[in-house]
Amino acid sequence: MTSIEPSPAIPWSSSCSKAQRTARNMIRRHLLQTSYAHVSQEMLAFSLARDADTPDELWLIECDPVITLGLAADPRHILRAGDIPVLQTDRGGEVTYHGPGQLLVFPLLDLRRQGRMVRETVRLYEQIVIDWVASLGMSTACRWQGEPGLYHRGVDGVLEKFAALGLRIRKGCTTHGLAINLDTDLLAFERINPCGHAGLGVTDLATLGMNVNWQTAADALGDRFDEAFQR
Repeated sequence: MTSIEPSPAIPWSSSCSKAQRTARNMIRRHLLQTSYAHVSQEMLAFSLARDADTPDELWLIECDPVITLGLAADPRHILRAGDIPVLQTDRGGEVTYHGPGQLLVFPLLDLRRQGRMVRETVRLYEQIVIDWVASLGMSTACRWQGEPGLYHRGVDGVLEKFAALGLRIRKGCTTHGLAINLDTDLLAFERINPCGHAGLGVTDLATLGMNVNWQTAADALGDRFDEAFQR
């Protein structure tokens, strides 16, 4: 694996990144048409370089197709990767798919400065998304006891996952975050046992009747995360 030299500057090319400092001092970056491997390397560099004065950042990402494994993931949950690359990551959780039509929301937070515990932070991530999809007209979003992420509960009571969640905490600071299916390739999830659960259904907002484009979703969730984590 290529070694990464920590650097306080994140050298995203202007073609794939837009960064802005919000009024609440969280730096927001939009990262489009990029690889998950590159994002992971840059998150690690940022995490290792940050200190007590480093502003928190919010990375909003759309990446190329990839199947990712969490630290404790069982590779046997990859059924047939085919032409989709597989990447071992340093996040928590099991196996999932990322690709176009999905919004990755990665808050890079100093939880010590925020005064928050990890479990509280995870619940807040989930609640932000629940409130956002409710504003779009979705009243069926719910949690599944003991499993991070968010689900749609159908009229028959069957759960389908529309948002995965996996974090890494290093020295009190977060990396990784949420993956929200907007209008993505749901067939790709048939190549895996999503989040380690054979037969778990996966859906996206478009299938549920909410047609929201990536930029609109990124802006809306960016504002909600800014408000929730202002310090």
